[in-house]
Amino acid sequence: MTRTTFNRLREVKDSMPHGSSAVIAEELGITADDVRDFFRGTASRESGYHMEPGPEGGIVVLDNTRILEVALRIAWESKHGL
Repeated sequence: MTRTTFNRLREVKDSMPHGSSAVIAEELGITADDVRDFFRGTASRESGYHMEPGPEGGIVVLDNTRILEVALRIAWESKHGL
């Protein structure tokens, strides 16, 4: 289980290049809408994503970090020109 803030998820999303949702979706075998919902905070409980009131847009508890891990990799690669 991983805890982060909603604002931090938005920072990760904003650091990725255009079209990254489709890349993440293809890599993980899910839909691009699932990826977009993850970063909008509308992912369902079944997806292992729970929001709680708190600072910085709220606390997000992730039971499954696959989307976040791929997003962080893509953001890092983009930043470093890979």
